[in-house]
Amino acid sequence: MIGRTLARCPVALAASAVAASLVATPAAALEPSPVAARIDAALAASRTELVEWRRRLHQNPELGNREVETARFVAERLRSFGLEPRTGVAKTGVVAVIEGGRPGPVVALRADMDALPVAEEVDLPFASKATATWEGKTVGVMHACGHDTHVAMLLVAAKALASVRTELPGKVVLVFQPAEENVPLAEKPAGAELMLKEGVFDDPKVDAVFGLHVFAQVPSGVLGYRPGPILAAADSFEILIQGRQTHGSKPWSGIDPIVVGSEIVTALQTIVSRTQDITHEPAVVTVGQFEAGVRNNIIPDRARLVGTIRTFDAAMRDDVHARVRRIAEGVAAAHGATVKVEIERGYPVTVNDPTLTRRMLATLERVAPGQVREIPKTTGAEDFSLFANRAPGLFVIVGVTPPDQVATAASNHSPRFFVDEGALPTGSRALAHLAADYLFANPR
Repeated sequence: MIGRTLARCPVALAASAVAASLVATPAAALEPSPVAARIDAALAASRTELVEWRRRLHQNPELGNREVETARFVAERLRSFGLEPRTGVAKTGVVAVIEGGRPGPVVALRADMDALPVAEEVDLPFASKATATWEGKTVGVMHACGHDTHVAMLLVAAKALASVRTELPGKVVLVFQPAEENVPLAEKPAGAELMLKEGVFDDPKVDAVFGLHVFAQVPSGVLGYRPGPILAAADSFEILIQGRQTHGSKPWSGIDPIVVGSEIVTALQTIVSRTQDITHEPAVVTVGQFEAGVRNNIIPDRARLVGTIRTFDAAMRDDVHARVRRIAEGVAAAHGATVKVEIERGYPVTVNDPTLTRRMLATLERVAPGQVREIPKTTGAEDFSLFANRAPGLFVIVGVTPPDQVATAASNHSPRFFVDEGALPTGSRALAHLAADYLFANPR
């Protein structure tokens, strides 16, 4: 990448695939933690705050590394719970530790805070009217991926856990992370990568980490999980095509980079459809930006393609990268043009630790009886993967669409993305009980 942001679209679901393959998963009985009833009482008492906080955050979204007001709001709430948050972590992140009254393990709970450069189209009294600059353009800003809900759910879970801290064996590290949706190259490293570099998982040393994400194509109240790989690795590519400018009335006098770019876009489609064994693992190559020209009668001298690559297998990942380069260079050479191909390796595959996942299934079933589902792999991506590479992790999907609307619901990252707020207490309960059950089940 050459000094520009390449967007990743971290959790776009294939609606039909997920909705069609939600399979109920029974879990063995597990005794709740000794403080489960008190946690539930505290969560129930905070339901009004859960909605109020989510709406405030939704109405005031901020892009990655710019979550200044969001971080201030989070820190104020944490202080009101009797905690001592650290601010400015990884630029705008916030971290706090709930110190249990007895020795024990350390569990981390993570929520991402940033919004997207998307102009909201949902008719809500608390709809975002915010704007910001993105890639040199003024854009609308919206929590189109639900990070506002993640922050609100973790805050409410933190309040409940803080209310029983004297009985907890161990510690809970609360991680409010900036910049999950990516930032300009000049601001990297960022997000989870920078938080880890700054020692967020080192003092205290984290033994397990839990996170969640709301999804539009999953029914409200459903908790989705998958042992092993659940989200893809996400890489970005930029192809700069150098042609030769000429007047649109005399195309033979130049080398048209728009035609070259069009052929490259078409040829890239064959990488997945004709060269990858998708019975082994899925893969995606998508061109999301095509920039060229300024007038109808001028053939420009250059064009720019930007896209994303999603894979689950390391060998396939390398092979797709090589094919993108070969195709771009070969097509350009055939036309007498030149290209520069930059591929940025992004987030790795998000992997739910199989042992941890099996152990915590009963907790999820207690939080959402009969509503726990094993979901398929999805080709969205998340930098929670970096946390889960440092400590055993479990990433849970929270459905936020009424069941009768799943088939037609706008996906994450859409300007029409909508959250059923009645589903949010399920996410708060999941975070709080996953933490408490883990601490009590792993005494030291």
